[in-house]
Amino acid sequence: MDCRFLGIAELIEAPSVAVVVDVMRAFTVAAWAFAQGAEKIVLAESLDEALALKARHPDWVALKDGPPAPGFDLVNSPGLLRSADLGGRTVVQKTTAGTVGALAVKEASLVLCAGFVVAEATARLLRTRGSDSVTFVVTGEDGRADEDLACAQYIARRATGVGTDAAEFLRRAAESRAAAELAEGVRQGVHPDDVALCLEVDRFPFAMVAALEGSLMVLRSRAMPSLTDEDPV
Repeated sequence: MDCRFLGIAELIEAPSVAVVVDVMRAFTVAAWAFAQGAEKIVLAESLDEALALKARHPDWVALKDGPPAPGFDLVNSPGLLRSADLGGRTVVQKTTAGTVGALAVKEASLVLCAGFVVAEATARLLRTRGSDSVTFVVTGEDGRADEDLACAQYIARRATGVGTDAAEFLRRAAESRAAAELAEGVRQGVHPDDVALCLEVDRFPFAMVAALEGSLMVLRSRAMPSLTDEDPV
């Protein structure tokens, strides 16, 4: 498997298969939303689009980065989201990096959104698909976010079937700028458990697949076989 690791700005053309990585915190939050019962997540282009979608669909749940704001129901924090009941709901998510990265590759034939919490399920989906080439989109810090790069490299190693200890990749993520900013309260809309929740490897047994549904980029969970099962031949 040929793996490339690119920042959003480095995406010249739509790849065939893209894995968009945002560990802290967009796609950790998305995974928690599915775990809390969300049916689907609409990835919004802008805050205005998120609010417009919420206005047209009052039962949808709007979520954004930063502090609470009028019109939005939740903020982009796994620690705050884990107590929400999202059973059967549609979530509209707009974040600084993760949703931007996913929308940048919306023309790809397969778009997966990932963090450590769905790492093995994501790798299993790549393995079962048998992709020859995968582009990992490192969304944070213009492609330099080490927590995203570490997670992308970990998933790539797992996808190629190489036995890989997560410890070193998690250490890099724990020492990243994003982790420090979350821990030190530099960012707003943060729960004290956010960093730890972002570093839980394989918390959830599903991958997250994004695809165009009409004019909207929609993220859905895809259950994968038990992590203890053998891959299908």
